[in-house]
Amino acid sequence: MKASTFQTLIVGGLCLAIAGLSGGLYNQYQRLNELQSTSTQHLQTLNTLQRDSKALQDAQEKLQFALNDLKQAVDTGEQQANTLDPLLDQWAQEIQELRDGLAARITEAEMAALRARLEQVEKQFLQFKTPPSAPPLTPSAAKPKKTARPQPVPLSPPFSVLAVESRAGERFLATAPHGSRSLADIRLLHSGEQIGAWRLKVLEPRSAIFAVTDQPDQTVPVP
Repeated sequence: MKASTFQTLIVGGLCLAIAGLSGGLYNQYQRLNELQSTSTQHLQTLNTLQRDSKALQDAQEKLQFALNDLKQAVDTGEQQANTLDPLLDQWAQEIQELRDGLAARITEAEMAALRARLEQVEKQFLQFKTPPSAPPLTPSAAKPKKTARPQPVPLSPPFSVLAVESRAGERFLATAPHGSRSLADIRLLHSGEQIGAWRLKVLEPRSAIFAVTDQPDQTVPVP
């Protein structure tokens, strides 16, 4: 074999070897790039997971704080309920006692109004009763007599008088419509206030004096 041919074979073999090595290096380079890309993606995914985990941890802490606050509020509400329940029972009992007392007062007021009306009827009967005939007058006794002025007929108030109430050192007259048994209908009158044509002038211990339009003053007994 000639030397030139042998050299050509040697060079060709070297070229083939270099080409094979180059291909292998290229493949290794490609794999290295792929691994780097995959590693970068994994790092990004890991960072995302870490951020999500931190956000979940923060949310869990906030929920725990909210749960603690809610539990504290529930405990406080139970304590307040335990404190208010006896007060509510006491207030309910006092309101019931007040209602019973007012109902009894209204009954007494109605009885007082009935007695006052009976007295008015008796007075009217006595006023309109025919007087007995007087004996004939002698000339010496025939003197003009003064005409007796008719007594005014007491009026019946258009409301029931219940009692006298003291509020802040002042006295008020408790009134209600006839036949009413509702607490909402009770009205407290101070001197100078009025119901319809009846204006309270003077509040005495056992009676009330009213000024009535176009009528003389009327005295109403107080139970």
